[in-house]
Amino acid sequence: MRPHADPRRKKTVLLGVTGSIAAYKAAEIASALAKQGCAVHTVMTHCATRFVAPLTFRALTKNPVTLDLFAEGEGRGPTHIELADRADLLLIAPATANLLAKLAHGLADDALSAIALACRAPTLVVPAMNGKMWEHPATRENVRLLESRGVEFLGPEEGLLACGYEGLGRLWKVEGILDRARALLGRDRRRIFRRAERKR
Repeated sequence: MRPHADPRRKKTVLLGVTGSIAAYKAAEIASALAKQGCAVHTVMTHCATRFVAPLTFRALTKNPVTLDLFAEGEGRGPTHIELADRADLLLIAPATANLLAKLAHGLADDALSAIALACRAPTLVVPAMNGKMWEHPATRENVRLLESRGVEFLGPEEGLLACGYEGLGRLWKVEGILDRARALLGRDRRRIFRRAERKR
């Protein structure tokens, strides 16, 4: 069981970054949260590293970036469990269709999906993908399933996408993401998880 949190300590945000062209905006999110006094720990999928280098997040947050499910943690436990236990908020921005499918079906084959499965903190998911992928029945069902478990979604927005299409799929505005993250950091993580459990 996680020990009672010290109210004086920094709030810990786990920032999940997946393989979307919008991954570069996650650097702005990480920087802003760190400047606001949060301890930001970035967890990247391997596809995300094709868009933004892990060194970017390490420089902005002053914390190591987690890439490997089997990386050694600072304590005795596995890194993904240590981070999950420490989190006050799990923020995944951007989130791809692939990541949503993993979360919906409880897959845990990389560091980010394993952390999400073990985490009991409020979870905010900010999707970014092609509009056709967002509107596909499989993605819509995955979103509904995750929402029924207490996961909160922000976006996506409508506009011109990187693929050249117009439609839903753009990452929500960074300032809006930061506003919602700040609000969730002030909520009781245990009450949120119990409410999600009762909905099942």
